[in-house]
Amino acid sequence: MDNDVYFNPTKVFFGKGTELLVGEEIAKYSQKVLLHYGGGSAERSGLLDRIRKSLKDAGLAVFELGGVQPNPRLGLIYEGINICRHNGIGFILAVGGGSVIDSAKAIACGTPNSDDVWDYFLGKKKALAILPIATVLTIPGAGSESSNGMVVTREDTMEKMAYEDERSRPVFSVLNPELTYTVPPYHTAAGIVDAFAHIMERYFTNTEDVDVTDRMCEGVMKSLLRYGRTAVTDPQNYRARAETMWACKMAHDGTLGVGREEDWASHMIEHELSAKYDVSHGAGLSVIFPAWMKYVYSNKPERFVQFAMRVFDVEYSFDNQDWTIKEGIKRMMTFFKSLNMPTSLRDLGINDKDSLGEMARRCVEHCGGSVGHFAELGEADVRNILEIAY
Repeated sequence: MDNDVYFNPTKVFFGKGTELLVGEEIAKYSQKVLLHYGGGSAERSGLLDRIRKSLKDAGLAVFELGGVQPNPRLGLIYEGINICRHNGIGFILAVGGGSVIDSAKAIACGTPNSDDVWDYFLGKKKALAILPIATVLTIPGAGSESSNGMVVTREDTMEKMAYEDERSRPVFSVLNPELTYTVPPYHTAAGIVDAFAHIMERYFTNTEDVDVTDRMCEGVMKSLLRYGRTAVTDPQNYRARAETMWACKMAHDGTLGVGREEDWASHMIEHELSAKYDVSHGAGLSVIFPAWMKYVYSNKPERFVQFAMRVFDVEYSFDNQDWTIKEGIKRMMTFFKSLNMPTSLRDLGINDKDSLGEMARRCVEHCGGSVGHFAELGEADVRNILEIAY
């Protein structure tokens, strides 16, 4: 294991009816709150009304900003920053999935500072101060409800960039599995793949002697395999929703990466895909990750053998180790397909091979010339992965 620091201060309220606690909890931090959310589902379900009542019962002044889109847009973030600054708002409550939470985090970073918040995503500056935020999670998968990062899309340049800051972890998050019952199957499935990918970014490492976190990664992946399909096909199954929700949280809260070098090449490649084509992040990962695995497994085949045997119960072939590895990748792709997730760019309706070179170039440019740690990838490597994904 490598030297490391583990830190996750997010308080979690898990279970039925926990969204009713938000008012009294936020009142400990501020008397003014920005309620931030996405489309109409939270409104139609009555969730926003319950939250508004909780906030107002606690005596809080509530300001609202809806309209967050998947792959959250910088323009709306600027709007949120202006609302918070003009009204002296000291707290942000995100109600939704990863896109809403990431948008709220970016607003929290931009509000108390005079910088252009986009400079943080470009790596030019770090936020001097960040407003506290909380979340009421409705779409599990992104893990942003207890992570230290956010991803934002700039519309005019089609750039999708990430910013990490430990102070951006929500001070508390509400995880009520019942709030996920109305999530469409496609978005449920995309969240499950996103969480699976978060674990694999940590699992495929060059760090030696990480058996404890290996076993933890494998356990959470197997739980996603066990309960993920049920969450998609039987959306009001509380047990499946609860197990999936907690697995998605564990996948990206830092626990599974302690003491090990992480990779993140597949995520960086996918960011270019969803920036250009506005595809769901989880759907993009279900295409990119298998292609990445096929391209790099020879760098450390023993780790891919372990993945195949422990996660997908593949029997080891003494005569053909490559078969074991490829069978593990095949079974993973079969799992993704069982969730009705795509496994090729053409499944996503992307038939423009001429764009692959542009995405590869932008990917390595945004990452300082190369991407990944398990295998360091240059522009030609990224292009080859995209060719495999095609």
